[in-house]
Amino acid sequence: MKSQVGALELKVLCEIARIIGQAHDLDRTLESVLRILSETLSMKRATLTLLDETGQLSIRASYGLTAEERQRGVYRLDEGVTGHIFQTAKPFIVPDVSKEPLFLDKTRSRSLERGRISFIGVPIRIKGQPAGVLNVDRLFEDEVSFEEDVNFLSVVSTLISQFIQLSRHFEERELTLKKEISLLRSKLSASYQRFFIVGKSQPMERVRQMIEKVSPTKATVLLLGESGTGKTLTARIIHELSERHAQPFIKVNCAALPETLLESELFGHEKGAFTGATAPKPGRFEEADGGTIFLDEIGELTLAVQSKLLRVIQEKEFERLGATKTRRVDVRIIAATNKDLAEEVRRGQFREDLFYRLNVFPIRVPALRERPEDIPALLNHFLETMEKEYSRRLVFTPKALDSLMRYDWPGNVREMENLVERLSIMVEGEQIDVEDIPSQFFIGARPPASPEEHASLVDIEKREVLSALERHRWIQSRAAKELGITLRQMGYRIKKFSLEALVQERRSRIRGDK
Repeated sequence: MKSQVGALELKVLCEIARIIGQAHDLDRTLESVLRILSETLSMKRATLTLLDETGQLSIRASYGLTAEERQRGVYRLDEGVTGHIFQTAKPFIVPDVSKEPLFLDKTRSRSLERGRISFIGVPIRIKGQPAGVLNVDRLFEDEVSFEEDVNFLSVVSTLISQFIQLSRHFEERELTLKKEISLLRSKLSASYQRFFIVGKSQPMERVRQMIEKVSPTKATVLLLGESGTGKTLTARIIHELSERHAQPFIKVNCAALPETLLESELFGHEKGAFTGATAPKPGRFEEADGGTIFLDEIGELTLAVQSKLLRVIQEKEFERLGATKTRRVDVRIIAATNKDLAEEVRRGQFREDLFYRLNVFPIRVPALRERPEDIPALLNHFLETMEKEYSRRLVFTPKALDSLMRYDWPGNVREMENLVERLSIMVEGEQIDVEDIPSQFFIGARPPASPEEHASLVDIEKREVLSALERHRWIQSRAAKELGITLRQMGYRIKKFSLEALVQERRSRIRGDK
């Protein structure tokens, strides 16, 4: 008889170990373990109580209890048999629950029970500390060895405690990873915003507001503006601030490929679809599934490709070149152009229906000449970027800055970035002067500023410095970071505008208020 019982218990332990090994959910797994104990070993009911956040023992898993009975199973640490087992960390046997004064039956699950009920409880310990109690009921039988039951349940409690410990470790690790991912995403989003949205001009403030409004939505966005204004980065920011930020962001330059190759690039092709198609290839829309596709220079698309694009926008489906199978995609579309698409529609070069599908939420990215007050901040931002790239600290002299503010920047921000990189390589000293700037930046430039105009430009820069210092409680390093300049460059500006005494006085006042 004993050998048969031992074989059965071994089988149960193997089954419990198998379930725990395949577990994905803590509560469901614990319920399954208790079910196996009750069904296989003729135990009428089983409960697992764990120490909860209120400092009490509550039922985490059960078998043979109703929802109401389970809800009533909450114990103080000094209450009843369950509390006694938890505090002593020792097994407890009740041969007949009706004769045990410590036995409370708080769940009231035994009130209508017929027959003699025995109770066995063993402690659950995690890292050597009491964490809960495993309890089982069974009908009393003379031939039952309570000692064997206790030994068996102690082994089960060890398996359960190890599983709970491992599960908690994974939960904590998952929570930590989620926090790290959230932090990285916020840093990534913030870096995109800092990289592009430099400056406090009214035109850029409008762009910033529109980005914030449209990013959380699913709306198609049409970015308008001259080449080099930052439309690609604007599209990237919108993607990073959207619910699709964890999914692909796919860029396609519609002007870079001829019509036949562009169609294959966008929609993919099957083997043999055209000469050179030696294997099937997914298109960019398939790669962007679940994420965002950015179609730059969309005004360069031929009418034939426009027709297929319209179908994707309207019906979210397409076929690869050379295929009959229809594929579906979930893609957000952001398009960009430096053309007047409304004029292209009038000329018959762009489909009117496609234009209206794209023009759901247009954002015009201003040219650099339309926001001259942002030029100093942008120049200093790129200087800081190049400082990291080339390990050089440079600063523009007032004359050099004035000359660059009078330049029209036909290539916009891209042209400015290229200039600053060139200067970072070529300039010998620590300052960039007028003589260091290539001659083409003076051809076609606006006339030298009048004394009044020059004064206004200086005032703009001074106001930017003062505003940043005020926002950051006159801490120079923080104000410099906001303006995209180094601490050394901030010190130069404070000295240039004779602000040393003011900064010192305000910092002293703030320290005195503490």
